[in-house]
Amino acid sequence: MPNGKSRYHRVVLVGLILLLTVVIFKELQPYLGGFFGAFTLFILLKGVMVKLVEKYHWKKGLSASVIVLGTTLFILIPLTGFGFLVADTISGISIDPVQIMKTMREFSDSVEERFGFTLFTPENLAFVPRAGSSIMQTLVSGVSSMVINGIIAIFLLYFMLVSYKSLEETTIEILPFSQENKHILTEETKSIIQANAIGIPVVAITQGILAYIGYLSFGVSNPLVYAVLVACTTIIPVVGTGLVWVPIGISALAQGDIMRGILLLGYGLLIIGGSDAILRFVLQKRLANIHPLITFFGVIMGLAMFGFWGIIFGPLLISLLLLFLNMYRHDFIPGSTAQPHITTKEGGKAGILFRKKQAK
Repeated sequence: MPNGKSRYHRVVLVGLILLLTVVIFKELQPYLGGFFGAFTLFILLKGVMVKLVEKYHWKKGLSASVIVLGTTLFILIPLTGFGFLVADTISGISIDPVQIMKTMREFSDSVEERFGFTLFTPENLAFVPRAGSSIMQTLVSGVSSMVINGIIAIFLLYFMLVSYKSLEETTIEILPFSQENKHILTEETKSIIQANAIGIPVVAITQGILAYIGYLSFGVSNPLVYAVLVACTTIIPVVGTGLVWVPIGISALAQGDIMRGILLLGYGLLIIGGSDAILRFVLQKRLANIHPLITFFGVIMGLAMFGFWGIIFGPLLISLLLLFLNMYRHDFIPGSTAQPHITTKEGGKAGILFRKKQAK
């Protein structure tokens, strides 16, 4: 009887915890970016906090204040400034639906005249007026949300750093896994967050600089505008920067500047696009080898759910799901060859659900 009552109390307590978690999550959803931002920064900066407190014997409050101040000055303010730069750049682009539709029709007519097929019709151009207003509304709400969530992230980061020991101990304590799986989970989470939080800005900045140099050299008007757009589109799976350099090259071809159009397309494909492949390969070797499918679907899902920080936490959620599946197979299915890992820092052998046990 006591065992039955204890089991009943446990089920009720877990149910209440889950219920309150869902309610709080629902109400705080607009501010999840701030929570995720603070968590990301905590993962990246916890080592600095430990060193200041345990090696140099600084007070926790002073250490956390210095780290938060440095983070605000060198990460959050530049990031917010970049957001405003993007907003200002895009808002400075004249979006005249009538002119855009006229240009697209003229381009379609020239293609039809040369190659004999129609690209656009009045019916499939109807989206243009709606797209212009939708882009501007999304832009304004996105920048204001970035500022609010940035402030939330600053406050949360301070308290997370001050309580870094108890926070880590509590998290490890409540995880319903074996000690080995708890260690693997923390290492995988840290590895994935570091890979995205460091890799994405490095790739974006590098491609933006290369785009600016190329467009300046080829005489493209407003090269800074297009360089900023290239940097922003690096987070879009598969098509990425092609959304910028392909239309620029095609536009030059449509205007009759064949050689310049070919050079612009070649530069975009080989230099801008090629740098993306090289940088991601190098960063995967250095940080974490995240499978391309995880990144692809994770970014799509994450941006829709969490906004900017979704580029980090979308892939993380999918990786955790696959990691838990591997843990289940490893621990509870006799004869399974699965290993509880998703990423690896050696040899690029991440295999999602098909990692094999190493031969003994």
